[in-house]
Amino acid sequence: QVQLVESGGGLVQPGGSLRLSCTASERIVSFNAMGWYRQAPGKERELVADITSAGLPNYEHFAKGRFTISRDDAENTLYLQMDSLKPEDTAHYYCAALKVSILYWGKGTLVTVSS
Repeated sequence: QVQLVESGGGLVQPGGSLRLSCTASERIVSFNAMGWYRQAPGKERELVADITSAGLPNYEHFAKGRFTISRDDAENTLYLQMDSLKPEDTAHYYCAALKVSILYWGKGTLVTVSS
């Protein structure tokens, strides 16, 4: 059973930055892809960004130019660097990993952007 543990969330002012981390219980090179999703209150969960096993990133429109997804295979960790944060980025952020045909989820970390 794959376990994913997110960290790095918190309260930040508009325009600020946060870096989220997701550490996996096994080697992330075994995953087909990994990604970050988010769910704001009253809204559906949505993709933020994902990255393939080859390291190719993909971003949703709202994340382009502000967020950067990366991975450290040696540390079995996925990152999401978030800059120029806006109040509308407030949400629970979840890490996900695709292994064969199963999508595994972490429990999430809360990001609150507010002055």
